[in-house]
Amino acid sequence: MCGIAGFVARDSDASPRLDRAIVLDRMCRIIAHRGPDHQGTKIDREVALGMRRLSIIDLAGGQQPMTTPEGDVTVVFNGEIYNYRELFKELETRGHHFRTRSDTESVLRSYREFGNDCVQHLRGMFAFAIWDAPLRKLFLARDRAGEKPLYYTTTSVGTFVFGSELKSLLEHPEVKREINPEALDAYLTFGYVPDPLSIFKGIHKLPPGHFLTFSDGNLKVQQYWDFPAETDEHLDYSECLEELRRLLKESVRMRLMSDVPLGAFLSGGIDSSTIVALMAQEMSEPVKTFSIGFVEDSYDELKFARLVAKRFGTDHRELIVTPDVCHIIDELLWHFDEPFADQSVIPTYYVSKLAREHVKVALSGDGGDELFAGYSRYAIDRKRQGFEHLPRVVRQRVMKPLSERLPHGTRGRNYLYNVAQDPVERYIDSISVFTDLAKSDLYSEDFAGTLRRYHPAGLLYREFAARVRTGDSIDRLLYLDSKTYLPGDILTKVDRMSMAVSLEARVPLLDHVLVEFVSRMPSSWKMRGLESKVIFKDAIKGLVPDEILNRPKQGFGVPIGAWINNQLRERIDDTLSDPRTRQRGFIRPEYVDVLRAEHNRGRRDHSAALWTVLMFELWCRTYLDHALIESPSPTNESTLVESIP
Repeated sequence: MCGIAGFVARDSDASPRLDRAIVLDRMCRIIAHRGPDHQGTKIDREVALGMRRLSIIDLAGGQQPMTTPEGDVTVVFNGEIYNYRELFKELETRGHHFRTRSDTESVLRSYREFGNDCVQHLRGMFAFAIWDAPLRKLFLARDRAGEKPLYYTTTSVGTFVFGSELKSLLEHPEVKREINPEALDAYLTFGYVPDPLSIFKGIHKLPPGHFLTFSDGNLKVQQYWDFPAETDEHLDYSECLEELRRLLKESVRMRLMSDVPLGAFLSGGIDSSTIVALMAQEMSEPVKTFSIGFVEDSYDELKFARLVAKRFGTDHRELIVTPDVCHIIDELLWHFDEPFADQSVIPTYYVSKLAREHVKVALSGDGGDELFAGYSRYAIDRKRQGFEHLPRVVRQRVMKPLSERLPHGTRGRNYLYNVAQDPVERYIDSISVFTDLAKSDLYSEDFAGTLRRYHPAGLLYREFAARVRTGDSIDRLLYLDSKTYLPGDILTKVDRMSMAVSLEARVPLLDHVLVEFVSRMPSSWKMRGLESKVIFKDAIKGLVPDEILNRPKQGFGVPIGAWINNQLRERIDDTLSDPRTRQRGFIRPEYVDVLRAEHNRGRRDHSAALWTVLMFELWCRTYLDHALIESPSPTNESTLVESIP
């Protein structure tokens, strides 16, 4: 796993070579956590390419940037290509001769053979940049699901700048920092900034399943893959069950390739337990598993993780997260580059840190909820579908206006507003931190006025939802979450927190062959009534303990409400009442005062809202108030680790 960075200047004589080397060096060093093993750079006329390497495969021969013997094509690559051995064989029959056994060379040679279509031949997770010297063309690509990140921008003088993390781009002197109002609106709505937006104007994320070309000042973004948006009603359940089992095994087996030690995150849920069970079948030695627990019983899942660890005889380790970990907030925020409000970053960081003490690669169970309808919010949405039978005029002209006129804090106000919406708007409202109803109180007059000149963030969600033609609400929500929440929140969290400790995380359930197969199944196979993951549970019955299959779903949550009431309360009050915070100009401080007062009195649980506002303010202090972005000093916290025989 690595981090990449670079730029293409419009005029190769615009600045001395040494200046470009210094800038590129800064862009690479600030993401050294992504690749502590090696730094490589190459500057050729107008192009500068750099990377930081975390050595996983071909430890000696996989150094980057990697260039063809002819010197015409150079690549910097972040990720893993799991079918690289098969690609080697195919490309050798086409006359290619390999100098290494690195998957990086498979990307390089695939581009030489197939050009832009090389991405169609890659099975894995990746973000890479290829400089085609004869064509003077830069080619960037990102994997299908969005496991690996890639930011880019074109500066006012025409320089194209890219990097694995936004902080790399900010090291380039031509890149400016100006908040993108649409991105901030999206963050305050969803708790993250969805692709292709970034928090800064003019800087974009390359969306998953897309590639980009930059040549002679011209930039073009093109989609090469998408989650299937249509289902096949003629599939046979029994046949699909067997094929699902085969693909699950294949996907896990492919992700066990490594020249360094590997293990697995084990939460005790269905997804991670399945990954561990399949790893145990494939590995000759015990699987190394890592779990996180809390002192608060209602959030602790260790008993389930221990059950799985015992069943499969894993080499198991645990860490108990206590409220005193709140001091690492600033360090974690630095790694995200953008405001990010998912509270589960804390346990994700700690389980990554624990794993990194013993392995260099860890498999994760992420993606299962988007594939098999595992989120509880799908059941909530299904319960509220009955309101769609009410005439739209009643919902839109009676119920909605009534909810808007009710005073803040009135019991039932938010529910009435939610069920008055059309289906997509209702779902957006239900997953929002700050709903449209709350934004009328939250946003300052100036910020609200600015947003009127931009497309609301919700338009992106409505556009995705409109692509699903099956007429089934679950199909629509699964596609919508796979395009937004999965890459924007879940995979961003896993990438940043694992990379923060130089750990590679692999996600077997997002193998694109598996995804394409499952996405074409009817939604009734995934969610029956209010029961989720139906066909997935049938496929792993007998493999995973029944206690895991039958347990109620519990997300990877954090007792942030209790922490806000105790350990974090003083910091929140001090930060949100600080004049700096109150003068930002985006949020009405009076409304935040109301939320704090209600939460402190126990009248309402506003922990998610307060955490979201706090994360934005702390981000502003790190990325706007300081001219230099410096890595926080490493924390020196103690850990409680318990091994289970």
